[in-house]
Amino acid sequence: MNLSMRGIVKSFGANDVLKSVDFSLRGGEICALLGENGAGKSTLMNILGGVLQPDSGDILLDGEKKTFDSPAQSLDAGIAFIHQELNLMKDLTVAENIYIGREPMNGILLNKRRQNEMAAELLSSLSIDISPTTIVGTLTVARQQMVEIAKALSYDNTRILIMDEPSAALTESEIEELFRFIRDLKARGV
Repeated sequence: MNLSMRGIVKSFGANDVLKSVDFSLRGGEICALLGENGAGKSTLMNILGGVLQPDSGDILLDGEKKTFDSPAQSLDAGIAFIHQELNLMKDLTVAENIYIGREPMNGILLNKRRQNEMAAELLSSLSIDISPTTIVGTLTVARQQMVEIAKALSYDNTRILIMDEPSAALTESEIEELFRFIRDLKARGV
């Protein structure tokens, strides 16, 4: 998947945050946005993630113009966004967090066994050694972040993964584990 953002403009009142910003990304490429606080990094990613809409400019995926009016539309287009503040429910299991809102059902009943199997398969395919039945609140921040990444990749079409300051709350060894995982995703074309 190739992404191109062209001439992106975003203002909040009189505050011009993005002034004709261009950004591009190819499949399997790792890109970091660096800059001072208030430089517009998060605003640009929030536009790509469907959280904010640009005042003007174009987003193209594989050459096709896209508009994301919501995070769901961005996700449907294959773009997953992991915010700096993790969006997990600490009292639920790993499997419940990954598939919340998309639970496998047997008629009107939740198929918890199938949900755990699906989560185990996903975690195994990503080489994440976490049990699907583990309560998320018992995991370290780094392991919770891995659950967030697995959740983002549980959507079959995820090709672009945005992480907002993923290493901010991690130790040095956890950062190394995260970067290894990111390199594995790159090798898969994400």
